[in-house]
Amino acid sequence: MDISRREMLGTCVATGAMLATGPALAQAPARKRPNIVLILADDIAYECYGAYGSTHYRTPRFDALAREGALFTHAYAQPLCTPSRVQLMTGKYNFRNYVKFGVLDFAEHTFAKMLKEAGYKTCIAGKWQLSPGDLDGPRKAGFDEYLLWHFQFEGQARTNAGEFADKGSRYKSPKLYCNGKRVENTEGKYGPDLCDEFIAEFMERNKSEPFLVYYPMILVHEPYEPVPGSPDWESGGKDTRHFPDMVHYMDKCIGRVVDKLDALGLRENTLIIVTGDNGTGREITSPLPGRGVVKGGKGTMTDAGTHVGFVANWPGRIKPGTVVNSPIDFSDLLPTMADVAGLPIPDYADGQNLMPIMTGREDKARGWVFMSYARNPESQADYRHFVSDTHWKLYSDGTLFDLSKDIDEQNPVSGADSEDVRNRLQPILDKVLKRK
Repeated sequence: MDISRREMLGTCVATGAMLATGPALAQAPARKRPNIVLILADDIAYECYGAYGSTHYRTPRFDALAREGALFTHAYAQPLCTPSRVQLMTGKYNFRNYVKFGVLDFAEHTFAKMLKEAGYKTCIAGKWQLSPGDLDGPRKAGFDEYLLWHFQFEGQARTNAGEFADKGSRYKSPKLYCNGKRVENTEGKYGPDLCDEFIAEFMERNKSEPFLVYYPMILVHEPYEPVPGSPDWESGGKDTRHFPDMVHYMDKCIGRVVDKLDALGLRENTLIIVTGDNGTGREITSPLPGRGVVKGGKGTMTDAGTHVGFVANWPGRIKPGTVVNSPIDFSDLLPTMADVAGLPIPDYADGQNLMPIMTGREDKARGWVFMSYARNPESQADYRHFVSDTHWKLYSDGTLFDLSKDIDEQNPVSGADSEDVRNRLQPILDKVLKRK
């Protein structure tokens, strides 16, 4: 007998509802605070969206959010998933609090903790990968409820690179955990569909209270597999030719969340942000008018590894057709959420509040982005740092690139002609690196 998604998630949702009914750490305000929905796609950069000029992929829902809200032309993530997620959730540059790949330090005050303390209901659905062997990790990070893929457990086999090999499928017949328990009867189901259903249930139950939905999507990370409705769905198989369909399905998932907010009458009181966690996978090449062919740069600090799509949509607050050309990075999300919720911006946050920029005050923008990255951060010596104003990019070892002529960073600039740029950017690097 086929088991519906609603039946499959029923126990999980009921458990989450009971967990979320305890007393809030702060009394809920009389006037409902705005909701916040943050969607983080996995392994997809800006070149894959129609809003940035692509005609190779179908992303109508992302593009509509951009037309009806704000499109950021220079948004930057970290080059890899865990570093991006840690920076996103804590508002701090990696050299300050990134401890190990696949790990979030639960002593950090995440945006979920911040909002939960302010009376928000909080949930996360999608990819986790941040608490090895600890099914209570998402709650320690501030989330009332979760439906997640990728919990590592001791005893699982590892690859030669040290990664856990037995993570289970994230796509067809997924291995998901919900509020501390394995989700049963997922055979033949599709992981992203179950995440969408979970989020819809959460928003419906909490429509009368302020809520945070954090959706670190499962799509479009490899393995590149057929999506539901495609000719190869039943037969399966892994091939990069499935990537465009995966991008389109990712876009459909974004649309489902937006449609549910519309159905609940919550759009005008909800800030929606959609972005990606790093560059596109290196197996993928994407034609982009004006750039030729962009090769995925995941894991690199170049434009291809860090330049991601980013839209913000809030009817009545963000003017349709807004284009923000000032550079931003993931440290900016926590301060922005604080402002949206009516909270003071924490002193520990490195980023800027994006609300003035999104609502017509781009003169308030910082004007540069800083990046601090190490694949394995146990040693500070492994870190590389840079500061960029989108035209020039200066690394902490003194290497300088003119991105307007050399976006792939093949020809360092030196000599007297570069001194003015160095004199402008070096003090920014020095100041940021002094933060503890």
